[in-house]
Amino acid sequence: MQSNDEDRHTLMVSDHGVNPEPLPSRAAFDTAARPAGHAASDGTETSGWRDFLIWCGVPVLIVLLVRILLIGCYVIPSGSMMNTIEPGDKVVTSKLTPRVFDLRRGDVVVFKDPANWLSAEHSGNLGGDYLIKRLIGLPGDVVECEGAGQPVKVNGVAVDESSYLRPGVEPSAFPFRVEVTAGHVFVLGDNRANSADSRYHQDDGDHGLVPVNDVVGVAIARYWPIDRIGTFADHHDVFADVPDGSESQQS
Repeated sequence: MQSNDEDRHTLMVSDHGVNPEPLPSRAAFDTAARPAGHAASDGTETSGWRDFLIWCGVPVLIVLLVRILLIGCYVIPSGSMMNTIEPGDKVVTSKLTPRVFDLRRGDVVVFKDPANWLSAEHSGNLGGDYLIKRLIGLPGDVVECEGAGQPVKVNGVAVDESSYLRPGVEPSAFPFRVEVTAGHVFVLGDNRANSADSRYHQDDGDHGLVPVNDVVGVAIARYWPIDRIGTFADHHDVFADVPDGSESQQS
């Protein structure tokens, strides 16, 4: 009898103060420890701003880099390149040429005004000190024409420019002969009757030539107006039979 009383007493002592309810969760401890008036923060707000910057900021940065480093956009106000490019057309250029790729005969190039050519253009400029023409002669080339009714010759080879010249316009209404010096190019408008190009500036500092360093890009496409959206043909094939300038001078 005494043994049973001692066992019951021991059990009561060991059970004293033990709460059989489950222990509270960690979240309950955190809530109890937080001062009144402080809301919970699980990082959602910070994550939201980070996602916004990633999904919106990165694309904007990419577009800016492409615009600054790879392409240029210009509005054409004059008719010197008709009918290839009409007044009011908006064109996009590649800045990779001549930075990465070499210039080629037939390219439509945008370049900084080399010697106040803009004063002779009847309809202003491209929203800055820039002009747009077709590249006809590279460094070392000899570009010439005997005048009305005669084709332009490059290094002694007559070229058929009918694929891009404005219909009814002569390759040149007057004779000229130009030797393209190192680091320069010779340019002409597709509308030769209304283009103050390399032919007209023989008395400037570069004899009507455009420094290659002043070329800012090659026109690759028209993006306005909508009904005329499309890429430009480079017409490199027109000059396929033209030898290098150095070769023609040696022969």
